[in-house]
Amino acid sequence: MLIKTESLSGRLVLSISVLLMIFWTAGVGLAIHVMRGEFDEVFDSALQETTERLAPLVVDDYFRRDTGSEPGQVPALNPGKADEYLTYQVRDQSGRVVLHSHNVGAEPYAAPLQPGFWSDGERRVFTVATISESLFIQVSDSLAHRREATLESAVTLSLPILLLLPLGMLATRWIVIRATRPVSALGDAISMRDGTNLEPISLAGLPTEIEAIPGSVNTLLERLQLALQAERELAANSAHELRTPLAGALAQMELLAGQVTLPDDKLRAERVLEALRRLQLMLEKLLQLSRAEAGIGLSKTPVDLVGLVDLLVDGFQRSNPQAVVDLERAPGLGELLRPIDPDAFAIAFNNLLENALRYGAPDQAITVSLSGDGRIAITNPVSTALEADVEVFRQRFKRGQTTKPGSGLGLAIVDKLMTQMNGSMTLQVVELPGGQKGFECAMRFPPSLPA
Repeated sequence: MLIKTESLSGRLVLSISVLLMIFWTAGVGLAIHVMRGEFDEVFDSALQETTERLAPLVVDDYFRRDTGSEPGQVPALNPGKADEYLTYQVRDQSGRVVLHSHNVGAEPYAAPLQPGFWSDGERRVFTVATISESLFIQVSDSLAHRREATLESAVTLSLPILLLLPLGMLATRWIVIRATRPVSALGDAISMRDGTNLEPISLAGLPTEIEAIPGSVNTLLERLQLALQAERELAANSAHELRTPLAGALAQMELLAGQVTLPDDKLRAERVLEALRRLQLMLEKLLQLSRAEAGIGLSKTPVDLVGLVDLLVDGFQRSNPQAVVDLERAPGLGELLRPIDPDAFAIAFNNLLENALRYGAPDQAITVSLSGDGRIAITNPVSTALEADVEVFRQRFKRGQTTKPGSGLGLAIVDKLMTQMNGSMTLQVVELPGGQKGFECAMRFPPSLPA
């Protein structure tokens, strides 16, 4: 599993791995540099010792040979059986080669006739003077041999690192992930807290650097929960307390409106009645919203949504005789069982029907379609232009273009209840038969809900 470099553990793993690679590479480079110097010392020592031991033997062999104009050559004892890196030449005072080994030609070395070491880009030469500096023995070692030895040693050192470096990175990753796991768990626990989940965070074994965070977060969550609870209770209690006097005032106003005779008085009475009805509708929606935020969506007992939809559609048509609702079911759909609260579903479904009636085109049918995958869609034709982004209607108090009374809370309540029921609501503009535009609100309930 890869680690994202944006995370704390990813940055630590990346930083430590890069530093580990840099330090190991620097260590290997330094070791190779020191090794090369040691190799040069060893090879130079061997070259010098070989030359000094070879000098008396070569001189003795030189005087035993017949001196001629052509340089002599020492034959090989076992030709081709072993690598021969050392070569030698015996030169006189004029620099002429008088004797040489079998693995080098008669062309003199470029090294001067001076005792000691000399080197060029290809060879390292050690010179010894004998017989009162009348003969010079020069033994040469190939620098390519030294470079080959250094390269092989470097490869030998680097191969284990190529294996150990990935293992070190994996070990670093395992250690960092293990060390930062409490931080990740704390982050996950905090991210799960929202308006519907304000439970205290309980995480044991946190590092000292972050062990104070859960306490501070829990204190904040407790204060937030108290504030939200007070707000919900205020809205619910206020709505409950206002329902009775508002109903009484509405009844009295209806009686008064029926008794007045003057046109101006009747107009004022109707305006007061309209304001009271708007207020009554607003109080009803506030009560529904408070219930939605209280978390009433789920139930342990599955409910047949097909039968519930039939019942709710029938009740809606009795309450709104002017409404026409076409109920469409998928072929073969007999029941649709979901573990949700029937009251919560009824509030959401009725809000969608009321929304379709209020904002739909007049004298046109509302379509309710049910499918076997748990999708229930309410579609209404529209006669006015809709917003470019219909998702804005999820917001509270956001209304479409209509002169009918409303609160602007209907779709917000449905959205909240669908979250409580582990479902989802989608809003979209659809093309209806005849080229007319329609507004569709669809509720989707997954087939299996978490316990």
